Amino acid sequence: MRSLLVSRIKPLQVLSTPTRQLKNKVPEYQKLFQEDNGLPVHLKGGTTDVLLYRFTMSLSLFGVAYTLYELLKAARPKKNK
Repeated sequence: MRSLLVSRIKPLQVLSTPTRQLKNKVPEYQKLFQEDNGLPVHLKGGTTDVLLYRFTMSLSLFGVAYTLYELLKAARPKKNK
């Protein structure tokens, strides 16, 4: 019985797939980010960077305004009915 079980088990086959070579984009990004075009580094990535920056700034401003509102609300005495 044991010989039947052992004979049915096949060793794992190792698939050798060729590795895909990726193009090195670092020199392109170095040129882009080192270019002196008057933009700050966090906005040199293009439209996506600008949208993320504006979203983050608006969320931060909303958070500061809401915090100030809650602090002012907590500082006022409650009205007795």
